[in-house]
Amino acid sequence: MLIRNETPADEAAVRTVNLAAFDTPAEAQLVDALRGATFPYVSLVADDKGQIVGHILFTPVLLPGHPRARLMGLAPMAVLPDYQRSGVGTALIAEGLRQSREAGAGAVVVLGHPDYYPRFGFVPASRHGIGCDYVAAGDAPDEAFMILELQPGHLEGLGGRVEYHAAFAAL
Repeated sequence: MLIRNETPADEAAVRTVNLAAFDTPAEAQLVDALRGATFPYVSLVADDKGQIVGHILFTPVLLPGHPRARLMGLAPMAVLPDYQRSGVGTALIAEGLRQSREAGAGAVVVLGHPDYYPRFGFVPASRHGIGCDYVAAGDAPDEAFMILELQPGHLEGLGGRVEYHAAFAAL
């Protein structure tokens, strides 16, 4: 299994993976909307002998009032059903975090399963005074919105509610 950067030739396969992994086409549409619309942009695929079996995307999120905050949001991550629970997601996350750190991100946020992401070091973002609209609206529990500090001390003095790219509003 090779984890590598997405190329333009992968776009249709990435869409297929997202359509297969989620109940609606919303995540596939989100990836299409974000592609090329943000910077930095970390989009990785899991390539199994030429077949794209997984995809992960990291894009910037804003923290109003804190211009020094360099935060990335992990969303979405998709793995073909036949490849789930085989380490593909773990490999995508590990490489994505590494590339996000190299791109200058100080921390990464994720709205995800609170039993899965802590293995990578994610903790509830509320511990750092950081929230998101999905939790505030009651669409997700507090423990599902998590953060991982990539640069030591980056989260000191930060707080507030992150803002995702406008394309996320369609979810």
